Amino acid sequence: MTEIRPLAEHDIIRDALDERAQAQWEAITAEVAEEPTRLGRTFPAAARKTGRGPLPGTDGVLVEDAVRVSLVQAAARSLEPAALLAELREVYRYGDNDEKRAVLHALSGAPEDLDGSDLLLDALRTNDTRLVAAAMGPHSDRLDDDAWRQGVLKCLFTGVPVTSVTGLARRADHRLAEMVQRYQREREAAGRDVPSDVQVVLDACRASLEQPEQHRQKDS
Repeated sequence: MTEIRPLAEHDIIRDALDERAQAQWEAITAEVAEEPTRLGRTFPAAARKTGRGPLPGTDGVLVEDAVRVSLVQAAARSLEPAALLAELREVYRYGDNDEKRAVLHALSGAPEDLDGSDLLLDALRTNDTRLVAAAMGPHSDRLDDDAWRQGVLKCLFTGVPVTSVTGLARRADHRLAEMVQRYQREREAAGRDVPSDVQVVLDACRASLEQPEQHRQKDS
């Protein structure tokens, strides 16, 4: 059994659906709960059966993402982490970008012993901003430092707000600062605008580098 954290509470999702959509959601959830390997079959039709668009009562969550993550939850209850990860990889591999994004959101609520960093790396190779933002969510803690730094740069390249990046204040370092400063110089040399988030990242790097010095002063 594996626990996956939902994107939204069950009642919030249910209240956003009309009666027909609620019945469809319950049916596909029961289907996956009974046979987890049907996750890949239910994922593509989930949005058509239950709806799309912003989920009321949440901060930027989409109905289709919340429903699909709930299907992953249902499958996870009878699967060990390795088996669940295998199912998610299949769904991601054959899914469209909306389905891939839902897989990434499900990974953001996965336990520590489930490592889907390979899917994050794949998402970061795309220019789909929603995939990039989802990849740099909580599951990005599994990325090594080099891959994580490249993910931050990808956010700057594609215009994904760095507020989407998990662990920026904690993981920002001098190496990331050097990479971002180089990117800034290249933009300026080409006469192009520099994204305002460049300064946000540099400020995070500076604060991170100053933190040890503050601790030393307190200890002295």
